[in-house]
Amino acid sequence: MRTFRIAPSILSADFARLGQEVCDVIAAGADIIHFDVMDNHYVPNLTMGPMFCEAIRPHSSAPIDVHLMVKPVDALAAAFAKAGADIITFHPEGSEHIDRTLGLIKDAGCKAGLVFNPATPLSYLDHVMDKLDMILIMSVNPGFGGQSFIPHALEKIRQVRQRIDEYTAKRGGEIWLEVDGGVKVDNIAQVAAAGADTFVAGSAIYGQKDYKAVIDAMRAELARVQA
Repeated sequence: MRTFRIAPSILSADFARLGQEVCDVIAAGADIIHFDVMDNHYVPNLTMGPMFCEAIRPHSSAPIDVHLMVKPVDALAAAFAKAGADIITFHPEGSEHIDRTLGLIKDAGCKAGLVFNPATPLSYLDHVMDKLDMILIMSVNPGFGGQSFIPHALEKIRQVRQRIDEYTAKRGGEIWLEVDGGVKVDNIAQVAAAGADTFVAGSAIYGQKDYKAVIDAMRAELARVQA
């Protein structure tokens, strides 16, 4: 039975009270703090740097999951590792040498993963499965929060779940399958049924007054998948 994890994206939080927002969402039952980093080069938006990660690190012991939508990757990956990140994922298009970037992240003591846009081929996985702790499937095109889930992402999730299961059956270990973009109460069960185990939700949680009610509703939907 898969362990399901809910990872609210602080991109949708109130930045004027970010520390409290992190505490509140973890108290409401979230498992992971998801950090969307955009550089206005790889994606057409600019969000937050390592100092934000360093600032919120003392507020919670929950894992900080940093999604780097940046190019180049290596310097920022190292900076976020130093700032307190636990998991760092990046887009293969953002690295000149994917294997080296994964190694850099793991050498810094963090879990490492690759991120796949809707149009990014899964062939990037062919030679690096042994270095991955997470695979993140984007169910929107990256750059902005609040977008609608792209249904075709479900097939990509199924394909990655098959790759993970086949690899871990032969080699052991654990690779998380995360999905980011348009995940909400109405579709989280469908996303889980396709094979995901970790769910990023931004506006679906932070856009509501009662974080616990939303997270509880998500867990109730996930329980139907496990039943």
